[in-house]
Amino acid sequence: MAIHARSLNNFQVEIKTATHTILADEPVEAGGDDSGPNPYELLLSSLAACKIITVQMYARRKGWELTGIELNMATHKIHAVDCTACESDPKAKIDVIETQIKFLGDLNAEQVDRLKQISEKCPVHRTLTSETKIYTSLMN
Repeated sequence: MAIHARSLNNFQVEIKTATHTILADEPVEAGGDDSGPNPYELLLSSLAACKIITVQMYARRKGWELTGIELNMATHKIHAVDCTACESDPKAKIDVIETQIKFLGDLNAEQVDRLKQISEKCPVHRTLTSETKIYTSLMN
């Protein structure tokens, strides 16, 4: 899986996948033209899409009556010292992604709980919560 990105006008970035083109930008107050989602909105969008698709696949495989999924996400930073589940240096800042998810359909409490668990097993969620290395090199 790969993408190609290139700068356009101002802070606009054209992102191309094998079959789609997406435009990213910064809001006007950050000096951009607000012609597309900002990088953090794209990150949250990727996570939200992955969670929803993963849950839909699971529910379909189980034959459950899932008729829809609604999801809200937001991100913010906190001091590591204020995070009870964090192992980082207490002086560091931690990125927190808050997720609210709602499952629609004829589902019992056990199914809803299982779907919530499954949403946390989507590949993007696992990537964001695992050790990830990013290597950068210059193109010719």
